[in-house]
Amino acid sequence: MRGLKIAGTVLALGVATPCTAQSYHDLVDASDGFNGVALVGTGKQVRFVEGIGRADAANGVPMLANTRFETGSVSKWVASIVILKLVDQGRLDLDAPITRYLPDYRADTGARLTLRRLMSHSSGVPNDIQAARKDPATRGIEMEQMAAVRRYASGDLAFAPGTEWDYSHSNWLIAKAVAERISGKPYAALVEQLLVRPLGLKDSGVYRGDSGAVRGMAQGYAALVPEPVRKPNPVPDFMAMAGGFYTSAPDLLVLMNAVLDGRFLSPASRKALTTTLMPDQHYALGGRVRIEKIGGRDREAAWEDGSNGGFRMLARRVLADGHTVIVLTNASYDYQKLGDLGTALLDASYAGGEAR
Repeated sequence: MRGLKIAGTVLALGVATPCTAQSYHDLVDASDGFNGVALVGTGKQVRFVEGIGRADAANGVPMLANTRFETGSVSKWVASIVILKLVDQGRLDLDAPITRYLPDYRADTGARLTLRRLMSHSSGVPNDIQAARKDPATRGIEMEQMAAVRRYASGDLAFAPGTEWDYSHSNWLIAKAVAERISGKPYAALVEQLLVRPLGLKDSGVYRGDSGAVRGMAQGYAALVPEPVRKPNPVPDFMAMAGGFYTSAPDLLVLMNAVLDGRFLSPASRKALTTTLMPDQHYALGGRVRIEKIGGRDREAAWEDGSNGGFRMLARRVLADGHTVIVLTNASYDYQKLGDLGTALLDASYAGGEAR
């Protein structure tokens, strides 16, 4: 189903002129083996969006512009936004010891940990949950949030907070416990209350377990040929901040526009979200901010990547002018090809949509 154009959806979203859309389409179509959705936008405007291939191969469901995808680690960036909304409400402080909010957390290390350090992966909390999830038998196990924190996020610190960087999923178990404790609500309800409803997101939310049960969701595959082979990687609820957010390409554009143009968050929170704390890793809160050669010039961009099971994705948004590319895939697409496609689409957006 190469080159499947979702023409009705494209027109409804107000994509630019046909020749511009064709240029973007040619770039996507030339990316061998691509199965997913690609979007190019500027600010609020969708210049191009196209679904190619199959969302559900077993049932012959085509890929649509608004097909839903797991976002993998982009869930951490979304979680950071939720926490910053609670900061803006005066309910959380990024630099307070987490024992202020979780008095039942381990006292010696809890007094040294802050949300800012947890969300920037500079806390020193060891990645015990990742090691545990290497055993397939543990992947579908659910447990209460603080029980998960005690089991997977309470080890001795690997380094003093702020001195090093380590990509530890366990950080987000603690952050979720804090957000739920201070709000009195499950994380999924917080996402609905603070993001989905205010922004009018139509295809976004938090799932638990196998995302394939979510209506309108693409299925994740290890491969589509010669026969489709599903590749699920269930996410328990206690890991929702680390990898349990789903969305569509148009919804993610709405979210990025609202957050990164400075209106949805306070100026202080937007600055916190986009300020790199660990420069050698380009890491800010829940995601990266990089200066890269884009459209022939060095430009600073929010630089988000995610994967889980058969899902791979990227989202790039130039902070100064809102040029954005979002690419979502569901069949274990090659990371290098995914990055190359994202770069080509973003470069093309600075050439009026014409491929270089």
